[in-house]
Amino acid sequence: MASLEEEFTLSSVVLNAGSEGLLGVEQTSKTDQFLVTDNGRTVILYKVSDQKPLGSWSVKQGQIITCPAVCNFQTGEYIVVHDNKVLRIWNNEDVNLDKVFKATLSAEVCRILSVQGTEPLVLFKEGAVRGLEALLAEPQQKIETVISDEEVIKWTKFFIVFRHPVLIFITEKHGNYFAYVQMFNSRVLSKYTFLFGQDENSIIESFTASVDRKFISLMSLSSDGCIYETLIPIRPTDPEKNQSLVRSLLFKAVVSGDARHGVALTVLDQDHVAVLGSPLAASKECLSVWNIKFQTLQNSKELPQGTSGQLWYYGENLFMLHGRSLTVIPYKCEVSSLAGALGKLKHSQDPGTHVVPHFVNWETPQECGLGAQNSEQSRRILRRRKIEVSLQPEVPPSKQLLSTVMKDSEKHIEVELRKFLAIKQTPDFHTVIGDTVTGLLERCKAEPSFYPQNCLMQLTQTHVLAYSLCPDLMEIALQKKDVQLLQLCLQHFPDIPELVTCACLKVFLSIADDSLQETDVNMESVFDCSNSVRDEKMEEQTEILQNGFNPEEDKCNKCDQELNEKPQAKTKETTLCPVIAKRAALLNAILHSAYSETFLLPHLKDIPAQHITLFLKYLYFLYLKCSENATLTLPGIHPPTLNQIMDWICLLLDANFTVVVMMPEAKRLLINLYKLVKSQISVYSELNKIEVSFRELQKLNQEKNNRGLYSIEVLELF
Repeated sequence: MASLEEEFTLSSVVLNAGSEGLLGVEQTSKTDQFLVTDNGRTVILYKVSDQKPLGSWSVKQGQIITCPAVCNFQTGEYIVVHDNKVLRIWNNEDVNLDKVFKATLSAEVCRILSVQGTEPLVLFKEGAVRGLEALLAEPQQKIETVISDEEVIKWTKFFIVFRHPVLIFITEKHGNYFAYVQMFNSRVLSKYTFLFGQDENSIIESFTASVDRKFISLMSLSSDGCIYETLIPIRPTDPEKNQSLVRSLLFKAVVSGDARHGVALTVLDQDHVAVLGSPLAASKECLSVWNIKFQTLQNSKELPQGTSGQLWYYGENLFMLHGRSLTVIPYKCEVSSLAGALGKLKHSQDPGTHVVPHFVNWETPQECGLGAQNSEQSRRILRRRKIEVSLQPEVPPSKQLLSTVMKDSEKHIEVELRKFLAIKQTPDFHTVIGDTVTGLLERCKAEPSFYPQNCLMQLTQTHVLAYSLCPDLMEIALQKKDVQLLQLCLQHFPDIPELVTCACLKVFLSIADDSLQETDVNMESVFDCSNSVRDEKMEEQTEILQNGFNPEEDKCNKCDQELNEKPQAKTKETTLCPVIAKRAALLNAILHSAYSETFLLPHLKDIPAQHITLFLKYLYFLYLKCSENATLTLPGIHPPTLNQIMDWICLLLDANFTVVVMMPEAKRLLINLYKLVKSQISVYSELNKIEVSFRELQKLNQEKNNRGLYSIEVLELF
């Protein structure tokens, strides 16, 4: 059984004159983000769940993108080719494509292909293939010719088989079609010629393919409206010889035979294919899902605005151009069974879903001319298929997991969850994760002794959940004072309310050091401070004069004199961290969290004054460490930034200054912060003075244009 859910528009598309649609839609290293390349100059990165663009890049006016942009899954970078030969590589931080990495190749590129687990491949229009790294090492290397003259590449597909990359591409020449299969583990290139029957129309409109351990199943939608299947061996018997391929009829008349545009075909899984096109000559275009195993039409959706004949499939989403919009249609395909194929599964059919019971009669002997003998054989085949269906598991893994959550032990639940997550992305992956978390949290409330911490952490790390989907998760973690899970939630949930963020901060500041030492937390954001000890009195600070600030200077009116002196490189003693390393890692998670100042300030007033002081001392310590570095950054994999540190110092002082100023133990800290601010004001004042001089120099530079080739000038600055 297959269901097509409600479609939504991802973006509007501007089609150029004579354009047939988009160049391509390609998945990135993040499963919810896709690169959309238009038929012109622009590549846009979209996040499907939010239905919004995350970035956009364009080539210069006069240039044109000639193949779809793809993601290098090994590095997370993006690759595109414009003007057939110019290759560009960039990442999310880059803004202008004209300033990113550029390589000009010696031959025209047909496609760049990239899949998980291997480096991208570059397929040239003449049939040669190069790995990206080898090509970038020598961009102007000679590219050989593989295909013959006038032979044009029509379709390509990149697989991983037995952990080795396999590339297949289809070419066409004067109505004849050829298949090339490149095995990269053995460097073998095999060529095949398609053989057509006398009654077959040789014009092929669309290709799709799937792979198993022995064969590549190549399906083609021909202009007569039928789908044909061709099996290509992964390991050919004679790779040096030009071999022939025979097509077999898979589906008859799935689209109108008069259709020449707006048709497409893609395989969804081993049992289902999606077809784009008009089922009848006079009807409107529609998207339909067919069951390969039982030859039935599972579902269809009418597309009144028409399509461009382009269809892409990733995960559980179908992408297509509907009118002038890029449309996404989520779908679900259940495990294939005879009852499901005929629409008889009561639990699998959603209300309002229309299933067309169009199927092939397996017991029709007339076409083969074998009479009753063939009829009996067909009945035996049907019985055998029924037996195979009955042997299939009645309960899918997702249902087994949800059943386990409600009754089994924590250890058993953890084992079943690990098995489910190992299946990768199933069509109902997001739904099952949400239901599993809900079931676990409901059981935690009903059974106080039940708390599957490992399971909750694994589910949080799937990047599927958000605070709005499971608010009880952080509530229970706060009750249990599970700082490890709270840290994960702060790192993975983008929509945590300010009230909950402050509640986490209270727990992080109040929990004892002994309890923290026994807890396993993520230490990526903390630099090496193994010699740091807790020092509530903030021992004497360093004499380093950097960034215009010397914490040792007691007389703030001497800041102007310090600016004229050489920076001191010696320190009296090392600055000590006021908190242990694990508490620092938790506080860094707070610094990285998103917030709105208006909603955060009222909740910060509820934190005890001694905890506010401790947090301020830690932030002041981080500032001093930033000042020791010329780049004003902290070491570590994901440390807090200087802006985050300063913003939180301001927030804490704004919310609690009246209370903190009355505390004797906070006096020295406030004086240091006061001197910090005053010294920065002095630095900015001096910079403003220098700015005036630079303006005068700029004016003098503009007047140099009228001077000769050689001159001596004396500039006096007062």
